[in-house]
Amino acid sequence: MIKAFIGMGLLGSNLVKAMLKKGDTVQVWNRTASKAKTLEQFGAKAYDNVDDAVKDAYIIHVTLKDDAAVDEVLAKAAKGFNQGAVIIDHTTTSVKGAIERTAYWKNKGFIYLHAPVFMGPQNALESTGFMMVSGDQAVIKKHESELSKMTGKLLNFGEKEGKAAGIKLSGNLFLLCLTAGIADSLKLAKVNGITPEELLYLFNNWNPGAAVPARLKKIAEAKFNEPSWELNMARKDAGLMLSAVREAGISLTVIPAIADVMDEWIAKGHGNDDWSVIAKDSL
Repeated sequence: MIKAFIGMGLLGSNLVKAMLKKGDTVQVWNRTASKAKTLEQFGAKAYDNVDDAVKDAYIIHVTLKDDAAVDEVLAKAAKGFNQGAVIIDHTTTSVKGAIERTAYWKNKGFIYLHAPVFMGPQNALESTGFMMVSGDQAVIKKHESELSKMTGKLLNFGEKEGKAAGIKLSGNLFLLCLTAGIADSLKLAKVNGITPEELLYLFNNWNPGAAVPARLKKIAEAKFNEPSWELNMARKDAGLMLSAVREAGISLTVIPAIADVMDEWIAKGHGNDDWSVIAKDSL
C-alpha cells in the first residue's frame, strides 16, 4: 500500500524515515523541494508537485505549519487524490479548523482525520511519544493499527471532532508556561549565585513535574479548603522572589502575573485556602 506524506520538517521527515524502516512505500513532498529529495536516500520517492506525490496513495499524512498551510496545500493536492483516500493530519491546528476540514473533505468524498502529536523529532524516528485522535469512531477504529505503529501511545478522546486539536493546544500551553517558569527560576537562581547545574541537581532529585496529575485532580475537585500550601504563604514567597530580582535590576516573566492573581484571591478572602484556588475560575 502506497502512502504519501506532505511536509518534510523535522517531525515529518523522521516520521517518514520510521515508515521506511518498517518497509512502507512512501511518496513525499515539501514546499522546499530539497528537504523531500533528501529522503530519497532512505527509500522515499520525492515529487516536485504535491498532486503527483499523492497519486496512488491510499493514506496521505500531513505535517505542516498551521491551518492556512494545510488548507492551501490540500487544495493543491486534491486533483491527485485517489477515490476514497484518507487524509491524516498531524499538524497542530485550531479546533475550528479541524472541525471544518473534517466536514469539508467528507463532503468531497474523502476522510479527514486530525491526529496531532506530542513528539519530538527523535520520538518520531523511534515511533515513541503520543498521538491523539477524536471524531468518527468507526474511522478511528479502522486506522487505529496504522496510527499506533507511528507512536508509543494513541489516545482516543471520543466522538467530538476537534477535541484532539483542543487537547494538543492545552498541552502546548502548559509547555510554554513550563519553559517560561524555568526561565524565571534560572533568573532568580542567578541573582542568588546559584548555577544552572545546581538547579538541575535539585530537579533531578525533587521532580515537581510528578505532582502535576495530583495537582490537576485537586483543582478539578475544587478541594481548595484542604491546603497543602496556603495562598497567603505562597504570595509571601512570590514577594521574596520579586524583591530579589527587583534589587538586581532584572524582571521575571511569569511570577508578576501570578502575584497579581494571588492578590485578587486574597482580597476575596481566600488567603487561608490552598494556593491553587487561583485556578478556580478555570473550572
